[in-house]
Amino acid sequence: MNWRGAVRGIVIVALFAVGAALIVAFNWSYSDGNRAGYIQKFSKKGWLCKTYEGELAMTTVPGVAPVLWPFSVWDDRVADELSRAMGKRVILHYKEYRYIPTSCFGDTDYFVDKVEVQDDSP
Repeated sequence: MNWRGAVRGIVIVALFAVGAALIVAFNWSYSDGNRAGYIQKFSKKGWLCKTYEGELAMTTVPGVAPVLWPFSVWDDRVADELSRAMGKRVILHYKEYRYIPTSCFGDTDYFVDKVEVQDDSP
């Protein structure tokens, strides 16, 4: 076996390892749950990789500064729901994915996949 064959074999194994790591990273979430609050900021941003990014203001009691929770969104349908829910109390269901290699998939580890708007009427 010459050195070119060895290099080719190493490159193939490395590509397979990277592909396997991406499959694991995108198919098994580290955690999932819900967060409630008000959408404070939501936008589509990025130079090459456009992603939806937002902030949820989680308030405990009136008069106390809210805790801001940054999140990302992959689904255009969910992004539309979030845009329409600005100013309303929402519950966001999210999944946390750790070790995603670039910010092309989102700026945060938290990816919202479902929105529930809370009705404030009595």
